[in-house]
Amino acid sequence: MPNSFNKKILRYLQNTLDVGLAFEQDESLGQCIVGYCDSDYAGDLYKRRSITGYLFTLAKSPVSWKSTLQSTVALSTTETEYMAIIEVVKEAIWLHGLLKDLGVGQKQLELYSDSQSAINLAKNQVFQARTKHIDIRYHFVREILEEEEIVLQKIHTTNNPADMLTKVVTRAKFEHCLDFVNILHI
Repeated sequence: MPNSFNKKILRYLQNTLDVGLAFEQDESLGQCIVGYCDSDYAGDLYKRRSITGYLFTLAKSPVSWKSTLQSTVALSTTETEYMAIIEVVKEAIWLHGLLKDLGVGQKQLELYSDSQSAINLAKNQVFQARTKHIDIRYHFVREILEEEEIVLQKIHTTNNPADMLTKVVTRAKFEHCLDFVNILHI
């Protein structure tokens, strides 16, 4: 007899039989991988840790995604978003290497975050009093961005599909995120 968790999984599968991925071939875009990241701030009510979420698309459909509790408590929203950027950059490095191994050339991987302050911190080596608490081990992102194989850009939060991985969103926002990454009801 299945336990309640198994029943929930089976119920979910039964109710989502018509959901699937649609891969598009767009010659103007090529078959490029694009990454999106987001985080909440202290969303875990017990340990006050934040949630990081990222999503990578290929041909506008998800190929890699993750939603996880951050390993340490962040002291600011900039720090928590910066920690999310670190996670998405690590996955981007792996995906970029995989593409190379498969013989698929992609000069740069595009990454998007909805936090301008975290993007500025990742790109700017100027020390600021408000960010001195951020551990130096996180600053490897700057070196990666300087190599220019990964490009980090701003995306408006309303268009960030990683939003659905880090916080409770309205049904309309959830459906918008699904549409954005070509998860369709067949």
